[in-house]
Amino acid sequence: MSGLTTTPPSTKAYDDMSKEEQEAFDAKERQREKEEQEALPYKWTQDLNTVTVTLPLPKGTRGKDLNVVMGSRKLKVQVKLTSEVLLEGELFEDIISDDSSWTIDDSTLSIELEKLSAHIASHRWWPHVLTHHPKIDTTKIQPENSKLSDLDGETRGMVEKMMYDNQQKAMGKPTSEELKKMEMLEKFKQAHPEMDFSNHVRLPEVSSRTPFSEVLAA
Repeated sequence: MSGLTTTPPSTKAYDDMSKEEQEAFDAKERQREKEEQEALPYKWTQDLNTVTVTLPLPKGTRGKDLNVVMGSRKLKVQVKLTSEVLLEGELFEDIISDDSSWTIDDSTLSIELEKLSAHIASHRWWPHVLTHHPKIDTTKIQPENSKLSDLDGETRGMVEKMMYDNQQKAMGKPTSEELKKMEMLEKFKQAHPEMDFSNHVRLPEVSSRTPFSEVLAA
């Protein structure tokens, strides 16, 4: 489920394409991503809370034969006897090590990584497991409707907002937070017509991380 990212065309160039050209481009990107993911030594999937990594092992490998390290931002799988490293790298984001686990079944190592972000009210999709491996396009991820409907109202709202913001970023458009700040600024301007905003910062440059007080002071 991951893929190396080549430099995409600018948003404007993509928007200028015809529908047929966009479909052809998207199909090419999907194929590239598929090939990159199939070339990885493992397979992986994810949901809102966890990332699951499956790694084929030599026949007969047992749990006591491996050293599996799941740090807050690190993953390493090593064969104890030969010191051969099967998998190692920096994770895309922090995990909760104590809630993560691994098992071996039918010569396959399954690793369940518990996303820290799922516990701090900021659900995020991972573009890759290890930072040195290819990325996938997270803007194309669509959770199953059944899974979305299983979420409580607050969590579902957060997930839908995350999906919307991902799509907006992919198109080079303002996120929901940026739109909110732009709307607040417009209301402030209307409430204070005596103020001169001619030298004010351009609205599209307002960042979702910029406090509104700094926007006004810009």
